[in-house]
Amino acid sequence: MDTETLKKAVISQNSIPGEEFIERDIFNKIKGSGENPFIIIINGIRRCGKSTLLQQIRRINKENRYYLNFDDERLIGFNIDDFQKVHEIYIELYGLQHTFFFDEIQNIDKWETFVRRMHDNRNKVYITGSNASMLSRELGSRLTGRHLSYTLYPFSFREYLRFSNISVSKDDFYLTEPRSIIKKHFNEYLIAGGIPEYLMYGNTDYLKSLYESIIYRDVIARYNLPDVKTLKDLIHYLASNIGREFSFNSLRKMLGLSNATTVKEYLNYFENSFLIFTVPRYSPSLKKQIYSNKKVYFIDNGLVNNISFRFSENRGSMLENIVFLALKRRNVQVYFHKDRKECDFVIRDGYEIREAIQVTQDLEDPGIRKRETEGLKEAMDMYGLKEGMILTEDTEEEIVLQDKRMIIVKPVWKWLLEN
Repeated sequence: MDTETLKKAVISQNSIPGEEFIERDIFNKIKGSGENPFIIIINGIRRCGKSTLLQQIRRINKENRYYLNFDDERLIGFNIDDFQKVHEIYIELYGLQHTFFFDEIQNIDKWETFVRRMHDNRNKVYITGSNASMLSRELGSRLTGRHLSYTLYPFSFREYLRFSNISVSKDDFYLTEPRSIIKKHFNEYLIAGGIPEYLMYGNTDYLKSLYESIIYRDVIARYNLPDVKTLKDLIHYLASNIGREFSFNSLRKMLGLSNATTVKEYLNYFENSFLIFTVPRYSPSLKKQIYSNKKVYFIDNGLVNNISFRFSENRGSMLENIVFLALKRRNVQVYFHKDRKECDFVIRDGYEIREAIQVTQDLEDPGIRKRETEGLKEAMDMYGLKEGMILTEDTEEEIVLQDKRMIIVKPVWKWLLEN
């Protein structure tokens, strides 16, 4: 690229936004990593707030001028050789600094070679990216042991309340007016999700545009896929069947494909773009986990409401999706349990299952209550757990079992705020 175009892009991008930021739960972790020598990677779906978080980090850093966002259309054609030009421009314009901020760096081929050189020369580098496979491949090949990775998700419920200027204390859980306000906002969050710009403006066309951008830029264009209709049919089906079991072969038949491997590849592409997550059935045998049925969850309820068939009518699935995302934010290993009965989530810590969680809209129907408690008890029996949990929309109680074990029943919104 010509130097003049690069210089214009650098100068125009260099200011730090002056508006107030919504503090993200992950901010203090990343802030605390500023003094260590590692490259800091912030990954996540497009428009979840990575760029804003990077600006927050710039704001508290004395050295904050070496910034570049590669989603800028003026940087189309930027290649690995242009990094050296940009470095020289930085020094010319802002003097010598040792902290770099690169936004959406996955757009540049072989970016890791420059970042490795900067790191080896004792510079601090912050990076954001929207493709899990790309980042893991480059990090694994050239940056092993030199980086710390953080995944940013759309707003959690606590972050959503910050966005809505609602402060919460534990006393509010038990006071009529504050509790009602929390529940009102949770009902909105359950449907709207946590994509920041959508929450600001409430325009569903924005979510449709974001979905199309992910499908076309992060999946179809990146992997050079010709069959757009099959891809969209697959993602619509998955969005309409959150939390339900599937096999690669069943999806193959549904889509009319000749090879189940193609379905597996498509799902990997969706996962790499952070649009979906697949969850395996738990087994001590890795081979059985690989070949067992899976379940799928989505990155955001608001986004999935705009691409599914009537997802918003199934509040149980919406609750389950929110619980799954909360578990992902805890960075734990999530599975589902299925033997004679079924349990929605079991959480592995090391070599053992430490938690078992069911999610259902309510327990008023005797048949649903029996199914949910028996599935949870089977998981508790199998993994030796003294306590299990059922998360509901608004039910709260304790179920004491005959052997003195206990099932805790509580609302999802309360569980989210306690954790």
